[in-house]
Amino acid sequence: MIRIALTVAVISLGVMAQAQQGQPGAHFVEMWDLDGDGAVTLAEATERRGDIFTTFDENEDDILSAGEHDLFDEARAADMQANGLGRGQGRNSPANGMLREVTDADGDGAVSRDEFMSAVPGWFAGLDRDSDGVVTPADFVPRGN
Repeated sequence: MIRIALTVAVISLGVMAQAQQGQPGAHFVEMWDLDGDGAVTLAEATERRGDIFTTFDENEDDILSAGEHDLFDEARAADMQANGLGRGQGRNSPANGMLREVTDADGDGAVSRDEFMSAVPGWFAGLDRDSDGVVTPADFVPRGN
């Protein structure tokens, strides 16, 4: 049951950047804000990323093989397509931080848990557009609005 819930959270990446209705980023905060305070901290993002890795590491060897990462990519792409979002929908898209070319630091086609998790601080900093140490829906509002 927990794997199903985590998979739903993972494939919701596509709608995180821009909710179909309502406030941009609201779905991201809903899915990643583990303590329900309306803001995602680096600690929460790190914990959730670990959960995502575990969900797709089917053989539990702490490596997303090319095949396991393909399944992850397919789930993310299907969700994005279902929600009318294209890959990389905006520089600030949470989905961009999950791309294999971002997480596969050594370029060997497999992503270790260390590689996947070491990408979290940079990914989080990119989402935290106002650099206040938390990600809220305000971080997804286009500048000038």
